[in-house]
Parts: sequence; structure tokens; C-alpha cells
Amino acid sequence: MQANGIYAHLKIRGRAFAHIAAFHPEITALRRDLHAHPELGFEEVYTAARVQDALKVCGVDQVHAGIGKTGVVAVIEGRRNSGARMIGLRADMDALPMTEHNEFAWKSSHAGRMHGCGHDGHTAMLVAAARYLAETRNFDGSAVLIFQPGEEGYAGAKAMIEDGLFERFPVQSVFGMHNWPAMPPGTIGVNPGPMMAAADRITIEITGKGGHGAHAYQTVDPVLVAAHIITAVQSIVSRNVRPIDSAVISLCAMRAGELGAMSVIPGSATLVGTVRTFNPAVQSMIERRLSELCSAVAQAFGATATVCYERSYPATINSAAEAAFAADVAQSLVGPEHVVRDLEPSMGAEDFSFMLQARPGAYMRIGQGVEGGVGSCFLHNSRYDFNDDILPLGAALHASLIEQAMPLETETTPPDQR
Repeated sequence: MQANGIYAHLKIRGRAFAHIAAFHPEITALRRDLHAHPELGFEEVYTAARVQDALKVCGVDQVHAGIGKTGVVAVIEGRRNSGARMIGLRADMDALPMTEHNEFAWKSSHAGRMHGCGHDGHTAMLVAAARYLAETRNFDGSAVLIFQPGEEGYAGAKAMIEDGLFERFPVQSVFGMHNWPAMPPGTIGVNPGPMMAAADRITIEITGKGGHGAHAYQTVDPVLVAAHIITAVQSIVSRNVRPIDSAVISLCAMRAGELGAMSVIPGSATLVGTVRTFNPAVQSMIERRLSELCSAVAQAFGATATVCYERSYPATINSAAEAAFAADVAQSLVGPEHVVRDLEPSMGAEDFSFMLQARPGAYMRIGQGVEGGVGSCFLHNSRYDFNDDILPLGAALHASLIEQAMPLETETTPPDQR
């Protein structure tokens, strides 16, 4: 980065970074335009069009639209293709259904929609990588750039896979990254295993017998049953999950009765929440125990309870070899002291997990938070904004994954001197 910027203490190396940094202002302009025009999952019409236009200007070899509804895939051929190798890079494009409270010029122009997770930055970084790769083609094989819709709860990755993504573009491995405000700019983190938890939705329907609040003895109060279930459910993790495993059960919403009817005991109540796990065996155990416990608690009060357990996103699990490779590539850019190879997993979820179930690969985090300053506002906050200073580094990391996974020839020159 610029010597007087926030990266003054870093020496970011490699020809990819130097090349991409030259068009940093253009990447920033694209990112801010996308931020100003946020679109929700499977509605990314404007975003997909901007991406397609940019890719064509970049000179990529193929642009395929409409994969997984609004997804876009670009293919860039290297100078050679001696081994028919193919590596995938993925960026998500969608925004969140939330109101932005920033005041800068590029704030959301659509009420109730906001790029509160940085997918605008992810998209811009992958477009910048496309431009570099198309201009230089310093690799032997095919680069497949995946611009994915609907990450925020719509399982857009799954939709693209079901639409033939990996049949049409049979990549040997796939890589993705996400900005992380808790890490400083210039740092990159990865883990050779779990990165994000599985995210499941639970709905608990409790049926009792309604009646007059003054004559509660004539009722089977579902609100009372719900209260006991809320408390009892917390025992599942503490008494059924091994301390060395990780799990979270959160009941986050309850609906019962009418606020204006203070003396009416309702006939039913509904609880909604989420379960987060890394281990499929733990996930299955929690599903079973929830059903058993809720039914038993309700029965003790003369009520009934049913649990609907919906598995939304699987856990995001990096394959060890690809995670180690990604860390090595990151190290070639920023040095070993700025790469975290054993990054602590997050209990959040990510639908890149579907791609990692289909292909080996790795999901990384790229730091963006200046302490108390730019990029430090956490994800899904109404005042969040992507830190544009990290755009060239993220793009260079994408491009370097391609170049080092599919080198033109065996090079003896150390990566930091190329």
C-alpha cells in the first residue's frame, strides 16, 4: 500500500499486488457503486449486470450468467493449459434486509437494504482479480471465478451447485474469503478444519388448553410450558455435549397470546431459535434430544410439543491441504507474521460450506478493521462499511491462489522476489 497509509508497517510482496494496486481507484469506485445499490438474495439483477459488464471490459474468455438464478461465472484461460487444471474462486454478491445508518456519499439508495456484510467488497476484489488474471495470464490452466447470489440465508451456493456449477466447470479445488473487522488490515487467517458452524432452525409448537387467566386451573397453560422448555433446553449443551466439542442452542423468539388480552391464556405457543454445531454427530444428537426433551416437558404439564428441525447450512470445513496451501500463498504476500494459520472458528454460518462439501478447498478471512477506525464496525451492523484499503490485497490473494496453484513452470525464485 501507500507508504503513508495504514499499511506503512507492511511490505506486501508479489507482482499481482503491485499490478492491481495501480487500478485501486477503479476497484473502489465499483465497490462503492455496488454498496449504493444493494440487492437481496436472488434479486441481484443490477449487481450481476455490473459484474458482467466489468468482466467483459477486463477481457475474460467466457462469461456465463443465470447460474443459480442470478449467479455469474467467468472463465479465464492461462497462457498454457497443459494439464487441464481448473481452480475456482468465489465471491458472494447479496446484501441484507436492514436499514443503513451511514451518511457517506455511497450509502444505500434503497430503504431497508444494505451491504452490511461486505459482499460488495468481496465482489469488487474478485472483479479486480479477473482483470489482473486476464491481463497477465501467468498460469497454466483455467481460472473459474464464481460470483454467487443469495449467501444471506438463501443457500445461493447450493442453488448454483444444483444448477450444474461443478459439472459445467469441474474445478479441482475452490477458495473463498470474507472480510473480518476483528482482524487488522494486512492480516489473513485460515484454519485447517472448521471455520464456520452449521446453522439450523428450530421451531417448537406447543399446544395446551386456553382459558381465563383468573381460572388458570381450568387450562393447560402453553406459556408456562414454553418457559420450562426454554430453561430445560439449555441443559442439552451443558449435559449432553462433550466440553471439547462446541454447540450453541438459542431460542430467540416466542409467540403466544395477544398483548391486549391480559386475562386470556392462549391455547398454543411457538418458540423459534437456532442451533450451531461443527460435528455432524453432535448436530444429530441435539436434534434428537430437543424432540425428546420438549415432548417430555410438555407432557409433564398435560400439553404437547413438536419440534421442527431444519438443517440450513452445513459447517464450513476446510480441507487440510488446501488450507495449508492458502496460508502459504498468503504468507508469500504479507509474510509469516501476518498470517494466522490456526484461526479460531466462528459460530456464524456460511453457505460456501456447500461448495466445500462438493470440492476440496479453503475459506479464509482477510482483516479489515483499524482499531477504533475504518472497517472496525462489525458485520451486520447498520453502520458497517467495507474497508476499501484492503481491496488490492484481497484481489492479489485471489490472483496468487490461481498463479501458485497452476504455475506456468517450476520457478526457483522465492515468491517474495518474483
